[in-house]
Amino acid sequence: MTALSLESAKTIGIVVVLAFVAFAVISAWVIKNITMKIISVLLMVGLGLGAWTQRGSLQDCADKAKAKVEAGIAEGSIKCEFFGTEVSVF
Repeated sequence: MTALSLESAKTIGIVVVLAFVAFAVISAWVIKNITMKIISVLLMVGLGLGAWTQRGSLQDCADKAKAKVEAGIAEGSIKCEFFGTEVSVF
């Protein structure tokens, strides 16, 4: 087994430190990309779920409006809401 000299040990120490710093930077970049992907997926799923529930609420409102029109108890135009925006049904 070969013994290391003081200078060799210092050089190896510097190389190891630089390798760890490079690994830390690469890891931070990869983790950031993974985190951004996860956040983007969760955001898209949340928006899709919100649109799906609003669509269901809009359909329920439209069905109730249709029943009122068929029963003859509707007055004027009937409005429902989709994401807080009024939608004229009849």
